[in-house]
Amino acid sequence: MCTMSSCTTILVFLFLFFCIRLFLAIFSYTRIRLASANPRLPQTCSIAIFLGSGGHTSEALKLASALDFGRYSPRTYIVSEGDTFSAQKALALEHIKAADHAFSDDQPQYELLFIPRARRVHQSLLSTPPHAVKSLLACMRLVSVRPLFKKGAFRQPFVDLLILNGPGTCVILCAAIFLNRLIGLPSPRVMYVESFARVKSLSLSGKLLYHFTDRFVVQWPGLVQPGGREIYRGCLV
Repeated sequence: MCTMSSCTTILVFLFLFFCIRLFLAIFSYTRIRLASANPRLPQTCSIAIFLGSGGHTSEALKLASALDFGRYSPRTYIVSEGDTFSAQKALALEHIKAADHAFSDDQPQYELLFIPRARRVHQSLLSTPPHAVKSLLACMRLVSVRPLFKKGAFRQPFVDLLILNGPGTCVILCAAIFLNRLIGLPSPRVMYVESFARVKSLSLSGKLLYHFTDRFVVQWPGLVQPGGREIYRGCLV
């Protein structure tokens, strides 16, 4: 009887703790959205860009190429394992920018990070969960554990801003960041830019991440819903 009572107390405590953390995470999202609406003085901003392979990589790198590399530094390119095309394209962009601009620091201001794919092309849904879990653990290591061991970066997110463009693995990356906020760890702001190819409806990744990003950008006016969270600034790529 005493054991049953103890278990009940523990479960109630865990439930209350989860509810409080969920409330704080939602409050954190709301505060970040309101704060980012206010203009800020120019300053260095570390940024991470997820390269989702193929057309997603091309769009993401076009977005990156329009940035001021002097301000948005250092840069982290997150690539799915085995996607050598995206890695080579990111390196090519950095080399072009380095040739166009003389940076005072001789040290590289960018890095490439590889994470496991959440789901491979044509992979069956039944075999997807183990790969998704592996990808989630790798993403949690990146956004939660890695910053704790980075010199001079305690209580700082792994980057200030994360840009996502799809496809599926970016959902896992965003889930890791949401878990980060849920347990009170520093997290980057997240911007999702819907693919240029999505003219009349959102992609599956966009639908899943619609309420879990700080900014949700679309590239066609037809995707803007009355009272929705979509931000339209024309075609960006």
